[in-house]
Amino acid sequence: MSTDTGHISAAVDGSWALNAPETLIDWGHRAMHGSIMLSKHIITNYYAAPDGIKYSYYASCSTGGRQGLKEIQLHPESFDGISIGAPAWWSPHLAGATLWQGLYNYPDSDPKYIGPSLFSTITEEMKRQCDPQDGLVDDIISDPYACNFDFEALLCTDTNSSACLTPEQLTTLYKFYNDWVDTNQEFVFPGISLGTDPGFLLASIQTLGSDFFQYFVYNDTNYDYTKFTYKDVQFADTINPGNASADDFDLSPFLERGGKILKYHGTADPLIPTGSSIYFYKKVLQTLGPKGINIEDFYRFFLIPDMNHCSGSKTGPWYIAGGSQSVAGATHSVPGYEDAEHDIILAMVNWVEGNEAPEHLIATKFVNDTVALGVQSQRPLCVYPKQAKYISGNPNLPENWECRSLY
Repeated sequence: MSTDTGHISAAVDGSWALNAPETLIDWGHRAMHGSIMLSKHIITNYYAAPDGIKYSYYASCSTGGRQGLKEIQLHPESFDGISIGAPAWWSPHLAGATLWQGLYNYPDSDPKYIGPSLFSTITEEMKRQCDPQDGLVDDIISDPYACNFDFEALLCTDTNSSACLTPEQLTTLYKFYNDWVDTNQEFVFPGISLGTDPGFLLASIQTLGSDFFQYFVYNDTNYDYTKFTYKDVQFADTINPGNASADDFDLSPFLERGGKILKYHGTADPLIPTGSSIYFYKKVLQTLGPKGINIEDFYRFFLIPDMNHCSGSKTGPWYIAGGSQSVAGATHSVPGYEDAEHDIILAMVNWVEGNEAPEHLIATKFVNDTVALGVQSQRPLCVYPKQAKYISGNPNLPENWECRSLY
């Protein structure tokens, strides 16, 4: 099943929410649950299944990832397993950060403004410094969070006059690639991970942020987003438009009914910072760990090095046949590798129905993301917080990597 959640609009247009509280609830969670219940009713009757539906699964990414998490938090009986990528689970804070990050670089007349011509300079320097630190120079930053990055290497000096940043511009860059911490040192939202292209959020103010506050929060077409502060996020938290945030970290009801979660996030996501999924994982761990629950018994999380938002990478293996992922020439699964080791949907099914939890997945990169051109490289994705470490031999072959603990 799928649903438009009760409205039709462009992905970045939030004007539909203006003075529409019931539509906001539909978007937040009601349309999803109603569609699930109706779909189950139709399917059960169409197939005349005497025992009903045996298993129900969910797979999606981004807002779809949020919807999956929200559904199992409100209705843990809806699914037996969910596969979710880069979930937009913390609505007011994600929208606030999206707007705030654009305002770092606003207006273009300010000395702190970084022009688009410098974006490639920034990412290339990050790649130059961070790529070797993971032990293999392969044009992939395997672990952006372990990179000891020297921002001052981008600083303009008397020996370079172009393709460099002023001290004011460096301040903008620091803010962008570090967590947003505000009043009383309160954590608001993670920054973009090192190596991620800043172009999407720094180049202009994104309506994904400004529209949320204009139409979802304030219902004010004259709202001036340039006056935005952390207080707006605090106010949005009190409203939580549509009750959309999937921020109930006690997932034990889903565990108790036997549910399984497979989650993934690209480490070069320019839209939803990778750190938001790490933060969610750790909050679930902090909630359930003291109760004696090992969250790996039902919830496993994978980082995909160099993958963008939900899909795509110029160099790194990223395709696992997840929700919102596609490559040319594939109608389903991973052509040539239609098994639970390479396909996250099959891994989910295998875990639920065969009780075999995935210790890793293998991501695939097809040449030019086209199946007919063959496989360019494959690499294991490890259950967080483990990471894939290169051993020896051809780095494009998955058997030459192994998952290792960080400690």
